[in-house]
Amino acid sequence: MIGLELVVVLGVVIVVCGILARRTRVADPILLLVAGIVLGFVPALRQVHLPPELMLLVFLPVLLYWEAITISLREIRATLRGIVLTSTLLVVLTAAAVATAAHALGLPWGPAWVLGAAVAPTDATAVGVLARALPRRTVTVLRAESLVNDGTALVLYGVAVGVTVGEETLGAGHVTWLFVLAYGGGIAVGLLVAWLAVLARRRIDDPLLGNVVVLLIPFTAFLVAELIEASGVLAVVVCGLVMSQVGPRIGRAATRQQTVAFWSVSTYLINASLFVLVGLEAQSAVRNLVSEDLVTAIVGVAVVCVVILVVRFVFLVLSAYTIRLVDRRPSQRGRRVTNRARAVSTVAGFRGAVSLAAALAVPTHLSSGAPFPDRDLIVFITCGVVATTLVVQGLLLAPTIRWAHLPDDDGLARERRLADETAAQEALDALPDVAAALGTDPSVVDRLRGEYEEHLTLLRARDGEGDDPDPAVLLDDEYTELRLALLARKRETVVRLRDQRAIDDTVLRQVQARLDLEEIRLSRGDPAPE
Repeated sequence: MIGLELVVVLGVVIVVCGILARRTRVADPILLLVAGIVLGFVPALRQVHLPPELMLLVFLPVLLYWEAITISLREIRATLRGIVLTSTLLVVLTAAAVATAAHALGLPWGPAWVLGAAVAPTDATAVGVLARALPRRTVTVLRAESLVNDGTALVLYGVAVGVTVGEETLGAGHVTWLFVLAYGGGIAVGLLVAWLAVLARRRIDDPLLGNVVVLLIPFTAFLVAELIEASGVLAVVVCGLVMSQVGPRIGRAATRQQTVAFWSVSTYLINASLFVLVGLEAQSAVRNLVSEDLVTAIVGVAVVCVVILVVRFVFLVLSAYTIRLVDRRPSQRGRRVTNRARAVSTVAGFRGAVSLAAALAVPTHLSSGAPFPDRDLIVFITCGVVATTLVVQGLLLAPTIRWAHLPDDDGLARERRLADETAAQEALDALPDVAAALGTDPSVVDRLRGEYEEHLTLLRARDGEGDDPDPAVLLDDEYTELRLALLARKRETVVRLRDQRAIDDTVLRQVQARLDLEEIRLSRGDPAPE
């Protein structure tokens, strides 16, 4: 019964925290994490735990794939060097620095490296939710780093756990091979699965079956990569990046519409549930701490958090100035940012559920049968680091952004106007040839030409809109308001016909679906012609 109770509790908590987040302007993950900690005081929920395999094998592929297909590949190309450095070298340096600090606090080197590898990667989910207010390029770099660095951290983690347990041997050649297999195999599997997915989607016209294929993509990529001991994380990310480029060229509009709706809701629920479960695990970690007293463990959390922040900021500064010395191209100078902006990127380096799942996956015993040393302390410090970065850094991010005086980013709005105007103009230019090929009646052609010309006029008026709105824009706003009011009347009419049993519920749903699509388009301000 606890499963059903947990579903209801999670649902209620997600809704309540979502409402509070919009009223208090505190990010959802912070409230959800705090709610999870509070729920840990409920005796019936103390047996609820986040299984590491559930996070790494079920939640992670879905979240990584969605992040990968919604990220900007153009921005990744422009900042590829920085992304590669932060997702590889920074992870290794962070793990080493945390391991050194943890060893100084009393942990043996093996468990210290396990802890360092667990807390080294930033979390794509947390970054995507908490860092939305940042400029597009900064968000892209942070998200891309978070997508790739899990692969680096998990290789380090596997080596550290294996050496500590006694199942691995530490050698330069062995570690190098593990990294080559993880990255090379992950990239190859991602490309292979993406190719197969494209073939499947081109041959499936049914929207429901098409979305089943889409749902299988991340799990297939992750599974195949894990079977050959490559990085499932990289396989899913590469596959998602390929599909983000190929996807718009294949499939039907109905399939894409269902895909966006399904993945938006699914990833939101998974993300929110994870933050609540992280809070529950944090409370559980306090109760299960036995190898050290609470004060010493809290000091460990504080030290590790400081080490993570210092290493991240120093690395961002030193790597940037090193690149400046090596690369003096004008294009490189145009991408330079201030140290204040790097401070923002430092604060936005949140840790999340992947770190916690890694800590929880630490074996309980060594190969000799002895208990894994300081496992409870590793879990406690990891929970503390995750909670601290989400809550403290999450609350500090907004004031840090204001302090940094980051430039306004209106690039997306300008590019959308460019896309709308160019697409409408080229459609208008192609109208005579297309109409001739279809044998369209001239009166229909004239009608459509008038609609497109009006559409273009309105787009250009909005493009130059300033303090004094163009009369065409004002008239279009009134037109939209009138259309929305009439749509409400049409909806009332079909509902009344259903209530009078003049039409069936099936007909009501079909008509209402069309009315809803039109209302959504008008509410978004899309002035597309009918």
